[in-house]
Amino acid sequence: MLLAGGVRVGLAVPDGGMDNAIVVRAAEAWLHGRSPYADRHFLYLPGAVLAAVPQAVLPTGVLRFLVPLAVTAGLVFGWGCALRIHGVALGSRFAVFGLLGLALGFAPFGHLVALGNWTVASAAVLPLALLLVRRGRWVAAGLAVGAAVAVKPLLAPVVLLFVFGRRWRALAVAVGVPVALSVAVALLLPDPGGFFTRTLPFLVRGDDSFVRLYEASPAAVLARLGAPRSAATLLALGAAAAGVWCAWRRWGRGGEGAARVVESAVMLMLAAFLVSRPSYDHYLLVVLPLLLAGVLTPGAVGRSPWFWVALVPQVPGFTWPWLEEGTRRAFKDAVTLCLLAAVVGWRCVTGGTVNLEEQGRRVRWSRTARPRVRVLTRTGQRG
Repeated sequence: MLLAGGVRVGLAVPDGGMDNAIVVRAAEAWLHGRSPYADRHFLYLPGAVLAAVPQAVLPTGVLRFLVPLAVTAGLVFGWGCALRIHGVALGSRFAVFGLLGLALGFAPFGHLVALGNWTVASAAVLPLALLLVRRGRWVAAGLAVGAAVAVKPLLAPVVLLFVFGRRWRALAVAVGVPVALSVAVALLLPDPGGFFTRTLPFLVRGDDSFVRLYEASPAAVLARLGAPRSAATLLALGAAAAGVWCAWRRWGRGGEGAARVVESAVMLMLAAFLVSRPSYDHYLLVVLPLLLAGVLTPGAVGRSPWFWVALVPQVPGFTWPWLEEGTRRAFKDAVTLCLLAAVVGWRCVTGGTVNLEEQGRRVRWSRTARPRVRVLTRTGQRG
């Protein structure tokens, strides 16, 4: 099914996806001596230019199939890492049907494959980095996050996780890798400071008429509904600050299981999405597999009914009244983003479960239930 979906996109899209084409054009511009930041929709760090050079020299007939299949492979890889964080076997029924459910029941999955957006790098690297953190390899996790940020700065909020854990060496790697790569590549560009002089002001203003139609951040959506832009921006900033506080509370609550790492990182990313300009629906694929993979764990975020209510607007194939136009999809995306952030934030702050095994397996005891105890009276070695 995944293979058929990638081939279908290759047959329908001539250049591998609109967003991927933006990066490829930037690489072509650099190869011809022009500034890649002349295109204001190129919202990436200089490292992305160098990473896109191989695509710029490939034939279009190859790119149109290679890109959607590569995006699909990246999402599958991220799902696999998310499963291993929670200790789920890759060959289990849940692993297979969970992936199919994610691909068939979550519309942004198809959107990301069709667009060829480089968000897939973050969707693959974040679960990998958290898996490394779970195994105590913080520096390797910092290297993975830094490499992803060098291509697209979407995972920049995750560096706060290294601050929470006081892993200063990993933090230095996560920050130093993108800085070093960006400076090195920028020196090779005709416009070395283009990201700061063109792209960064564009991101701060967020006044592009085309981009605004697809932004899911509360600041953009409330402004489209008639709210004052300054008030909408302040509300989004407040929500993002509350999200960071929730992530800090969740980390401080402790626990050695997967929930501590996953919920803290996911909350940091959702807080960034609330205030980010732009903020698209496929950004949710960076965090959703991490939450979905933990559904089997008692007390997980995915056990809350509100988690599933938040995903209802993203069910493909259903037409919502007055929201059937593509340019109005951002209203559905904003509902999912805000409700998902509220559910994760509530879980981060309240918790309310008791850790029994490695502080990761959570069990709630009723007031009347009594555990059965089996006493072993025979001494000696037991096999």
